[in-house]
Amino acid sequence: MLIDLTGKVAVVTGAARGIGLALADRLAAEGALVSRWDVSWPDGAGTGPDCRTVDVTSTPSIQAGIDAVMTAHGRIDIMINNAGITKDLPADVLTEDEWLRIIDVNLNGVYRCSRAVIPVMKAQKSGRIINTASFAAIVPAFGGAAYGASKAGVVWLTRVLAGELGPWNITVNCFAPGMVPTDINHYTERPQAEQDALLNTLTLHRWESTDDVADLVCFLASDQAGYITGTLVDVSGGKLAIQRPNQAWEWAAAHPSS
Repeated sequence: MLIDLTGKVAVVTGAARGIGLALADRLAAEGALVSRWDVSWPDGAGTGPDCRTVDVTSTPSIQAGIDAVMTAHGRIDIMINNAGITKDLPADVLTEDEWLRIIDVNLNGVYRCSRAVIPVMKAQKSGRIINTASFAAIVPAFGGAAYGASKAGVVWLTRVLAGELGPWNITVNCFAPGMVPTDINHYTERPQAEQDALLNTLTLHRWESTDDVADLVCFLASDQAGYITGTLVDVSGGKLAIQRPNQAWEWAAAHPSS
């Protein structure tokens, strides 16, 4: 199956680093014209014609970004709502301002960007909205009250939008990445014992790569995924697929010929 996004116009939020950067690069490699949005850019980045400083907590900032893409390309085929933040603290330690900020970026940002692009896609009678959820929307983690709540909200918002936008041939899906080493989580910088304990929760014993995520997102953005909508796709390497995924690895090590 050849996934060809040639000529498609895509927007990726949170595109300056991490998963967002990888998604923007892959979409471009597959032929899409990509507008990269982020609220802040590393030194030396964000100056190209496909980069825009957009704050997903600001409706005017988002609308300015939409208007710029429409002026440049006349359409938007793919909207990737990826911008997100976290603060891992117990709920009674997390401040109200921190709670509100996480919800505003992670959940309200998806709503604002989707709301802004919907009129464009309705006029085209086609479009793909793809939202970054998280495994935390399925099983939250200690210290992740705000993050987990925000990502669970993204899942339900995705389903509602899918139901509302079907008549215009607009699909809306979200995905739940697992353990992708990034500047936020520092997985590969942790003590080896802690890394091993985390990897033991996976059916596939390796860190997830941004390519693993990009493979899925490019499929969801493609014509081949035209009959998929309202879904949360788990791309976590089988995280907690069974109670103790490490048992299979222990068995395989003990029975190499079986």
